[in-house]
Amino acid sequence: MSTELNTLQEKSLHALKQSFGYDSFREGQWEAISAVLNQRDTLVLMPTGGGKSICYQIPALVLEGLTLVVSPLISLMQDQVQQLSEQGVKAAYLNSSLSKEEEQRIYKSLGDGDIRLLYVAPEKLLRHYFLQHISEFDLSLIAIDEAHCVSHWGHDFRQDYRALGQLKNNFPNTPIIALTATADTATQADILHQLNMHDPFVYRGGFDRPNIRYNLLSKYKGFDQVVSFVEQQGGNGGIVYCGSRAKVDDLTLKLQHAGIPCDGYHAGKSNDEREDVQNRFLRDELQVVVATVAFGMGINKSNVRFVVHHDVPRSVESFYQETGRAGRDGMPAEALLLYDERDAARIKKWIADGATPERFQIEMQKFDAMQAFAESQTCRRQVLLNYFSDYLGEPCGNCDICQDPPKMFDATRQAQMVLSCIYRLKSDTSAQYVIDVLRGKSIRKIIDNQHNLLSTYAIGKTESDNYWHNIIQQLIHQGLVYIDMTRNGILQLNESARPILKGEKTIEMALPRLSVSAAKKNKYVPTNIDKQLFAKLKQLRKQIADENNLPAFVIFSDASLADMTAKLPTSKSDFIRVNGVGETKLERYGEPFIHLIEEYLAANSSHLERSFL
Repeated sequence: MSTELNTLQEKSLHALKQSFGYDSFREGQWEAISAVLNQRDTLVLMPTGGGKSICYQIPALVLEGLTLVVSPLISLMQDQVQQLSEQGVKAAYLNSSLSKEEEQRIYKSLGDGDIRLLYVAPEKLLRHYFLQHISEFDLSLIAIDEAHCVSHWGHDFRQDYRALGQLKNNFPNTPIIALTATADTATQADILHQLNMHDPFVYRGGFDRPNIRYNLLSKYKGFDQVVSFVEQQGGNGGIVYCGSRAKVDDLTLKLQHAGIPCDGYHAGKSNDEREDVQNRFLRDELQVVVATVAFGMGINKSNVRFVVHHDVPRSVESFYQETGRAGRDGMPAEALLLYDERDAARIKKWIADGATPERFQIEMQKFDAMQAFAESQTCRRQVLLNYFSDYLGEPCGNCDICQDPPKMFDATRQAQMVLSCIYRLKSDTSAQYVIDVLRGKSIRKIIDNQHNLLSTYAIGKTESDNYWHNIIQQLIHQGLVYIDMTRNGILQLNESARPILKGEKTIEMALPRLSVSAAKKNKYVPTNIDKQLFAKLKQLRKQIADENNLPAFVIFSDASLADMTAKLPTSKSDFIRVNGVGETKLERYGEPFIHLIEEYLAANSSHLERSFL
């Protein structure tokens, strides 16, 4: 390594500790940073929470001049600037939320050299007057966040991002760093092409988020399943995604009636309403936000502990990005997907009806991959990572399939019961009606249609609705039954059902899994956390955050609090060694946390002494 690069690495490590409180770079960060410092265009692929932002924030602090950051959402800019300010980094944003006076103050600060990072939306950046204005400053780096938006192969393609390729014409000598967590091979190649990158350095980090435990349940009474799962979370915060505004509103009411502090977020609400919901969530005043995908990339909250998908997403990339909003601090997190074949059939119909000819094939391929993930009976993480060509050789041990493997059984009899019932109902019925007949329910429609006289009536009464729903789902997966969306989603028999009905062939299924097991522990749960002290530290953090009108995670992350319980710092020299504690945060917040730890140790000295004996 050259002397110059050695010096730059020392400066970078100093900036990392001073501003962000970390002693060393994570995997891939220094490789990307050193490429940028050597003036090379760079593409960085790292998982959400993997530390992508550091890859341009450190060069911004080491290089002379201004770093321009292209960001897609106002809320994301605001969050990142707020966090950087708390870390002592001079940053600002320019977007439509600012008044003319505020905008002028920022331009003056730029002229005075008081700002190191400036966040802008692509729409603003590409205006002629702005490009002219910004060219007056010494531009050392252009960072393009959420770079998958550049590519038409990406799951979140945006036309304004596509035009960013012209930046190379305006600033030919300024390196560009593009960053994303969600890009398959085709999207990666398209990003490089669209941004006109010259001889780029590409860092392809792993896509794995090992701290997230993936769970999937066959959806049956999805609202009730979500309520049950959220109640298992012990008050931890999370996001629940729904496929429509109506579902968001319905589920929000249900969770509120269950006593869970939550609110809904979707495009049907006003800007003020959405901003209020997001701010309350960021400040831990809401445990749960129920949202459509409108609640998207602007979520920079590090202590989200779970993400639920009430409805199946339209692509693996969307699923990966949305679940990646949990556990950004590296602490244990949960992801739950509720899957129903009827939802899948509806989405395929929406794609067929709504996609342009150019997008149809792409969107259908992406959804087919998402459907394959949901229907797989092998390690969830292996299937997920394989999609991104990030092959995992062994099962992960931290998903529902690994921790509670499917138990296969001879399901020929159960299959014959369902198939026979569908046949006798003249293939003109919904899954729920088949279940009602199988279980012998005395509902008016059954009596009026005299379906209580069928030989299949009540033959499945010993099993629950959820059990039979799962069996029907598996029959659909195995191609014996299909959903006819042209006839309101009714069940129809395929020809392959005939040999099962005749007893000429047997069938195996997985024993239905009806709930997420609360007994199964996330294997990434730290074992050295003093839970009592951790709770006291969280309480203090919330108090300080409220006094400073800040989200709690901006003060210190959950991971930093956990490290405090392990290191028990009782002086400033000890406290600065806690992960995530930089010099600015030490001076602003260190004292009350040190004082609390000292008090806790004094009050528990006898107990702690006994525990070491």
